[in-house]
Amino acid sequence: MSTSTSALRPPAAAATAYAPPRRTVAAFVPAGLLATGHLYVVIPLLARMSAEWGAPAAVLTWLVSAFGLGYAGGFLLFGPLSDLYGRRRVMTWGMAATAVTTASVALSPGPGAALALRVAEGVTTAVFAPTTFAYIAERVEPRRRAVTMTSVVSALFASAVVAQLAGKALADLLGWRPVFLLGGAAFAVMTVVLRRVMLPDTASGAGGNPYAAVPVLLRDPRLVLMYAATLTVLGAFVALYTALQLEGPAGIAGDPSALLTLRATALPAIAAIPFATPYLTRFSPARRAAVMLGAAAVIALVVGLTAPGVAALAVLLAAFAFAIGVTAPAVIETVGLLAGPARATAVSLFTFFLFTGASLGPVAASAAAPYGFAVLMYGVAGVLALGGGLVLIASSGRRIR
Repeated sequence: MSTSTSALRPPAAAATAYAPPRRTVAAFVPAGLLATGHLYVVIPLLARMSAEWGAPAAVLTWLVSAFGLGYAGGFLLFGPLSDLYGRRRVMTWGMAATAVTTASVALSPGPGAALALRVAEGVTTAVFAPTTFAYIAERVEPRRRAVTMTSVVSALFASAVVAQLAGKALADLLGWRPVFLLGGAAFAVMTVVLRRVMLPDTASGAGGNPYAAVPVLLRDPRLVLMYAATLTVLGAFVALYTALQLEGPAGIAGDPSALLTLRATALPAIAAIPFATPYLTRFSPARRAAVMLGAAAVIALVVGLTAPGVAALAVLLAAFAFAIGVTAPAVIETVGLLAGPARATAVSLFTFFLFTGASLGPVAASAAAPYGFAVLMYGVAGVLALGGGLVLIASSGRRIR
């Protein structure tokens, strides 16, 4: 896709009334915690499922991957559809469908049915991210846009911890099946909330092929570089935590509860990101992304070189989570500016590559585990540095504002 001036102009929807930022954040943040949280909520339920079905817990971990596969595929479905039919309409139908697919998991008679239903749940839940990112980019006032986007992205990061803690508490109290029944009810409530909060859709180009923009976007070398950089964001993030689980310090390696606790210590840093964003927006989104990827690379390098104790590691991981949490919305902004009117489709591709990277991270970390924890950290640092370099190359030439 050409990156001419016309391609960088925002779509017509940007000329309409702006969405109230506070109401938008108040609706989209809990929806984001709920949506992405359902990728992780099954983790603390695996032991109970294993006991009920007599299946090894290791086999049931595919319930996480099944959702992830559907989730990644769904991004490519809903972004173009929201370009064609409108953000609010697609969000409403998609979240309503997610209420049904989530509740259906509670009815699973065995692992096979649960796997199939988790794929379906992942597909429908994927409506949230690309539709939300495109809506914020179009309908939120420009000076409020970065804070709004960052607040939602921070919720997506925080959901990895919050969902596991909530899932464990509910399962201890009610059992694992009510977790999905209550989740379905929560999605139904969020469907109503989002429909009331989101602005009405503007006229769309119904009748065209919503997926025609995909190959055009992938022919734009600058977007290809940004998508390559996107692979490194969650890929390195997940690889680092996988390395801690496999080869980390004593008291953490091999102990999922200890690692969850260590992740929880990063929540204050993640919560601080929206408050820091007004200061960070003095710099272009591409520059923010490149600098923060570089900072995350330095932190990973320090962890590998110093092998810090648990307390120092918690501080470093909080800084690492902060850097990655700032990077993701900055990359979204950059991709959206480069894509112009095909913003939702471009952001769908972003989310696809983001979670593809997250899927590749554990595989890469496991393959490198025999070389030791320090080497794993050096690898994470190198990948992040590469990502920062790709962003700089993609943003060189025409200035991205």
